[in-house]
Amino acid sequence: DDHEGHAHGNEDPHAWQDMQQAQVYVANIRDGLIEADSDNADTYRANAERYLEEMAEVDSEMRDLLSEIPASTTIITGHDSFGYFANAYGLRFLSPVGLSTEADPSAASIADLVDVIEDQDVQALFHENMTNQSIITQLAEETGLPIAGTLYADALASEGEASTYLGMMRHNAEVLNAALAQPGHDDHHASNHDDHDDHDDHDDHDDHDDHDDQHDH
Repeated sequence: DDHEGHAHGNEDPHAWQDMQQAQVYVANIRDGLIEADSDNADTYRANAERYLEEMAEVDSEMRDLLSEIPASTTIITGHDSFGYFANAYGLRFLSPVGLSTEADPSAASIADLVDVIEDQDVQALFHENMTNQSIITQLAEETGLPIAGTLYADALASEGEASTYLGMMRHNAEVLNAALAQPGHDDHHASNHDDHDDHDDHDDHDDHDDHDDQHDH
């Protein structure tokens, strides 16, 4: 679909951006398949176990990559979709708009974000594949910052590494590392999954299961 109805109110639906949250999706899919087709239960269990092992490997790779980004780094993206990612990997994201990819930022929010970019010595901006890229382009023009790549939050790529869930997660970590890493830094990345119950309240983002389709939700 073209992402109609993507407005989420104040709730952040992007839980798959945290690998530990995504494990719940895998377990639910496994259990649903077993309930519907108990004759093949052993196969579903084995497939789920193998996929969970792959998830753990990718999560470890991502932590190595993202640990090289200083905790003080502010990451600017097109919309407010990386809260779970931020909490899981010890990063901080800001956006000119909220949780909906269809929202338009106000002139005031753009101006405020330009001030933040200047105050916090932001190093790069990032497009998202499902948002209006003119927002980040405008910020780049106003600040002179480079656009360091495209991150995937709401849908997979049609081809290439980010066309699978695990590939998407690895891609995002690689893009962030390439733009922002300062090797030798590992000053933050203790995951704080207890914060997720209150995750809907993150205004400034101190912040799928085995999806083979093009959209995570």
